[in-house]
This record gives sequence, structure tokens and C-alpha cells, in this order.
Amino acid sequence: MIEELFQIERDAYKDSAIHRLDARVKIAVTFAAIIALVAVPYSPMIYSVGAIFFLFFCCLWCCTGLSPVIFARRALAIIPIWGVIIFFQIFLKNRYYTDYHVVMSLPLGISIYAESIEFAFILLVKFIVCIAFIILLSSTTKMHEMLEGAARMGLPAEFALALGMMIRYLFVFGYMYRKVNETLQTRCFDAFDHRLPYRYRLRQLGYTIGTMFIRSYEQGERVYTSMRCRGYGRESFLFVGRKPLRGSEWVFLSCSLLFIIAVPLAVWLTPLRLF
Repeated sequence: MIEELFQIERDAYKDSAIHRLDARVKIAVTFAAIIALVAVPYSPMIYSVGAIFFLFFCCLWCCTGLSPVIFARRALAIIPIWGVIIFFQIFLKNRYYTDYHVVMSLPLGISIYAESIEFAFILLVKFIVCIAFIILLSSTTKMHEMLEGAARMGLPAEFALALGMMIRYLFVFGYMYRKVNETLQTRCFDAFDHRLPYRYRLRQLGYTIGTMFIRSYEQGERVYTSMRCRGYGRESFLFVGRKPLRGSEWVFLSCSLLFIIAVPLAVWLTPLRLF
């Protein structure tokens, strides 16, 4: 997981037409796509809207020069989060349907409904497309650029300062974790090696976690003391300079927003469906 964090940031430092876009443009497009998909009613029309949005994402991803394998690996990495939520929908009744037809009856009074399966697939389409745009944003935008873009878009200074601190030291503790992990590996310690006594593995993991906690506390104390010496206080804010968008960025942003707004409306007003 730590290595994937470093890899995401390395990918964000690559050069392409999408990478060179201002972070505000990519943030606006990502949020617009997510809001448009969430606003689409829970009906079969989401298949058409989702397919068109995913094609739009694929075009943007091809412009980044990143491999499709990277996207697939990052999308699959979060399956435990959204996959479980979608799976359990097939057992539940929701407010979007009035009549339910049982497909299969299981012990303990559990039933699988046809309407719930359809709802789960609709939810699956929404999740996949929304996650695709989030992966596009994170894979093509440096973290500090994303923070500066959000601050220029009106993110409160307090949140910007807190997020800036988190981003600055997230990789520091990532490096510390990696060094500790490499040290344990050089000593042939594996927490999942069943040949080692369970109490011994538990004790070593406890020492490691305790060491990381103490180091993080000491690091935080040193950073806070240094910032106070440099005039940090309650009225301190993260300075973000003004940066106007280029003409090409305005064109891309306008066309993308018009496309995102027009697609759901066109599918809703057109009787034909892709599926």
C-alpha cells in the first residue's frame, strides 16, 4: 500500500497533455462527472450515461500516456470497500422499487430479489465511473498542485493548512515505514510466517508500532516547535498565489462541462437507449 502511494505520485510527475492541465480544471471536471452521475435517477438510463462517461474517461486516460494496467490495478485495489456494499444490495429492499420478485430463497429468511440485483448493477456502474475519474485526477495531478488548486477554488485556509501538513509528512512517514519494514526483512522476520511463535510475532509487531508512534510524536513536536519559532500561530495561513487559466484550459473546461451536462439530458430526453 505504501509503495502504491509512492507510485501514484511518480505517475503524477510524468508529462502529457492531461498532466499539464491546471489542477483546478481537473478537479472541476472530476466533481462535475461525479455529481452528474449521482444526479442520474436509479433507472436503466444509467447504463447509457455510464457507458458514454466511461468512453470519455478512456479518451482522457489515453492522453495521459499511462498504461491501462495501472488503472485496473488501482480500481481493483479498492474492491473491498465498494464491492462489499454493492454485493449486499441484492439481499435488501430499497425505496426505488415498489414490487419485488424473489429470485432465490436462502436459509434464515434471506431472499435475493430481481429488482435488488438490477439496483446493484446500477450502483456498480456509478461506482466504476466515479472511481475512474478519481483515479484519473490522482494519477495526473501532484498532491501539492491539487492542494493549491483547491485553495484557489475557495477551500478554507484552515483546511488548506491542515491538508498541506498532512501531504508534507505523509511521504516522510511512508519512508520511515518502508525503512522499518526493510529492517525487519533483513532480519528474516515475517509477520505471516507461521513457523515463528505467535507471541513472538505479536511482540515484534507491537515494538514496531510503538516505535512508529513514538517517532511520529517526536517528529510532530519538533515540527511544531520549529514552526512556532518561525512565527506560526492561530492567524497563520497557507499562501497561494494567483494563477490565471490559459485559453486552452478554459476551452477544455468549458467543453468538458458542457459534455457532462448534455449527456444525461440527451439520454433522458431521447427514447432510445444504448442498453
